[in-house]
Amino acid sequence: MNNAFSTIGLIGKPHHGGANQTLCALYDFLGERGLKAVVEERVADQLPRPNLVAMDLMSLGAHVDLVIVVGGDGFMLGAARVLARFGCAVIGVNRGNLGFLTDLDPENFAPALEAVLAGQYRVEQRFLLEARVMRHGEVKSSNTAMNEAVLHPNKIAHMIEFEVFIDDAFVYHQRSDGLIIATPTGSTAYSLSGGGPIINPALNAMVLTPMFPHTLSSRPLVVSADSTVRLRIAPSNDEGLEISCDGHVSLPVMPGDEVVLSKHSQPLKLLHPSHYDYYEVLRRKLGWGSRLF
Repeated sequence: MNNAFSTIGLIGKPHHGGANQTLCALYDFLGERGLKAVVEERVADQLPRPNLVAMDLMSLGAHVDLVIVVGGDGFMLGAARVLARFGCAVIGVNRGNLGFLTDLDPENFAPALEAVLAGQYRVEQRFLLEARVMRHGEVKSSNTAMNEAVLHPNKIAHMIEFEVFIDDAFVYHQRSDGLIIATPTGSTAYSLSGGGPIINPALNAMVLTPMFPHTLSSRPLVVSADSTVRLRIAPSNDEGLEISCDGHVSLPVMPGDEVVLSKHSQPLKLLHPSHYDYYEVLRRKLGWGSRLF
């Protein structure tokens, strides 16, 4: 078989029985085809295979052509924030619940993966957001998000006050529980739960979804992903605000700070099997009706 990839990274959720089982099956599958596999070091000692080549995630991303991620969407998000910078291709085996980002069936991955390795796949460039917390004109902290960046208090049901600017144009002043800034990838996640629209991943757009705003006229707003969104935090707020990136990384925000959100320079190169259909995924995951005729 003429393989499109020669060196393949394997990563999965540590200490997860199902993920370990799938990683072992993938490792054997690749070895039988003469492909070099590099295993992420956090799971290498859990795989009963001799002479494993193990690396940390950063080194792995720099050395491989393709990374197979075993886990749910949450685990994929964490891996994507690291791997996007290296430009390697990524494909997921679903060991989670919904699986919007992880296409391959853990019990029957071989046919689809065989085709992908032979070059039969679809490529999507999924952009990430970069979130920066600015204080007195200096960057205090920053991180990336593949799904969404969320401004929120660290108290439950605690209203905060802020202003929103897009490309330096004032948009609105808002009092609410927070604001979700989501990519098309994240439009089927937290933003969707907050009443935001589903955005096709092919669109160069992001959505601003208010969280329980203190006005009935506040609605989700879709803007160009090439825009810069700036949140000016009112000095009157209590201390204890945060910007949460994909629900995993939290950046502290103080009253008077500004939060700047923009498209990250390095997208994630996400692979799908050639038969992938985004709308079929939505129908299946969200329980939409089938065709009548």
